[in-house]
Amino acid sequence: MALISRNKIKIHRTMKITINERSCEANTGDKLLDAARKNHAHIGYFCGGNGICQTCYVKVLEGGELLSPLSEPEKAMLSDTLIREGTRMACLATIEKPGTIKILSSIEEVKQIYEQNPLQLTLYAAKMGWEALVKFPETVILQTERIINGKLDVWQLFTDIIGSIGEVVQVVVQSIQGDSAGEEKNALSENNITETPRTHNVAGLTLESCGCKSYGNRKTLPHTIKTHGAHNGVPA
Repeated sequence: MALISRNKIKIHRTMKITINERSCEANTGDKLLDAARKNHAHIGYFCGGNGICQTCYVKVLEGGELLSPLSEPEKAMLSDTLIREGTRMACLATIEKPGTIKILSSIEEVKQIYEQNPLQLTLYAAKMGWEALVKFPETVILQTERIINGKLDVWQLFTDIIGSIGEVVQVVVQSIQGDSAGEEKNALSENNITETPRTHNVAGLTLESCGCKSYGNRKTLPHTIKTHGAHNGVPA
């Protein structure tokens, strides 16, 4: 008699989420960082998604209830202020339910501040530095316990770091190529702009300007038309 497993079958649903104002495809069960990497969206992840470097901070603007609850590592590394602001670690937060999710990475937030009000960068850096300092003791204890308990494979960490660097380079190259293509397209558009030829009215007849001097003198109409034809191949 066949045994039927009572384990729940997990169905991963494809959905659209917004990362840094860009629509990206994701599945339930994906970590936010994995969704960003698949779509080449810009989220920092120097440690390769192992929950160490803390560069994958994202601010959840919408859909926080669709994500997994705060994990113990997140509670250890994120200050109360950052948690209240909706900050999550993209390498630890998992999409559990389909719906509308909008996130903004800390790196993209810095970029926006630089473009809109660069004077605020100092305040932003001071704030993030302080929030990291507040949780520094807990972070050190957490990472030490992970290594001692074998939850952190140092060799795998090294491999992931190398892989993440390669992915960052790929994103940068694609961004540069995209900008270059846009500039080339704009240049071609500018070069294709044509001037409307100036016209001269000669005794009720409109002729395109060819640079000949017949229009400025007092020669008779037949002579003017013949001169214009000689310059432009227009039959007299």
